[in-house]
Amino acid sequence: MINKQVESIAAALEGIQDGSTVLSSGFGAAGEPVELLNGLLEQGARDLVIVSNNAGTGDVGLAALIRERRVRKIICSYPRSADPHCFDECYRAGNIEVELLPQGTLSERIRAGAAGISAFYVQVGAGTELSKGKETREFDGKLHVMEKAIHGDLALVRALRADRWGNLIYRKSARNFNPVMAMAADRTVVQTNEICPLGSLDPEAIHTPGIFVNRVVCIDPNQEVEQ
Repeated sequence: MINKQVESIAAALEGIQDGSTVLSSGFGAAGEPVELLNGLLEQGARDLVIVSNNAGTGDVGLAALIRERRVRKIICSYPRSADPHCFDECYRAGNIEVELLPQGTLSERIRAGAAGISAFYVQVGAGTELSKGKETREFDGKLHVMEKAIHGDLALVRALRADRWGNLIYRKSARNFNPVMAMAADRTVVQTNEICPLGSLDPEAIHTPGIFVNRVVCIDPNQEVEQ
């Protein structure tokens, strides 16, 4: 019997190693797996490479991991979201490495990792500071920069509903990076607000099939961390 549901965040994050590359979903606070990120802080993994659209907000989740010097490098498109003081302080002190990417390039690099595409060429960023040190090539007289795929050891995902097989449904714009990240990691861990009976989720409405999911933990929405 397939059952990917675990009883606690600690069980969901068991076995995460130091130095892991972690894909963390979310667009600002929308779709961000805050409770899983807080759990990763308690779990103790260090020297992490985080791939996320943003670099944390306030003092919880990703921001807390950065504050506690648990993140060696962050790959993101927009680190200066609302209240990014943890990231700002860490960056100014030289305690974190940052790789900035255009948002579409970030998403496509993750998708490439999911699809088994090692690298691709794109016009965006070519000839700018963002392309320094990267291979470039002309296509049809236009300069392109080569971007390598991003693949994670772990993806942290936030869903609205799930079943015990790991089929997921997201809430509106909270879907954002969740589906592509779920496909681009060796292990995908999901926090959800509701575990539904098998067969109750409309197959045509499932955003991420359970084949991409390893562990699911249910979080009471009344106990979620306030953003």
